[in-house]
Amino acid sequence: MSEPTQKYSITMPRDIAEAARARSGPSGLSAYVAAAVARQIERDNLNELISVAEAEHGPVTDEEIQALRDQLQHARHQQRPGKADAA
Repeated sequence: MSEPTQKYSITMPRDIAEAARARSGPSGLSAYVAAAVARQIERDNLNELISVAEAEHGPVTDEEIQALRDQLQHARHQQRPGKADAA
């Protein structure tokens, strides 16, 4: 069963509304906007979590970020078909 809904009236720039309507597809503008708002809430929650972690442990350095990106790229390369045995 889906979540209960309520009708709201919002104001947004016309060009954004028209672009959203054009991209909304068969589910409609309301579903498109609801999904966009849900994604923004997720991003806000992640930003809050990052702020708390950085306050406790300090900011993540560019070098740490690059090292993790390198690890991720290496793991993805190893997961490619035919590459599992290579190392």
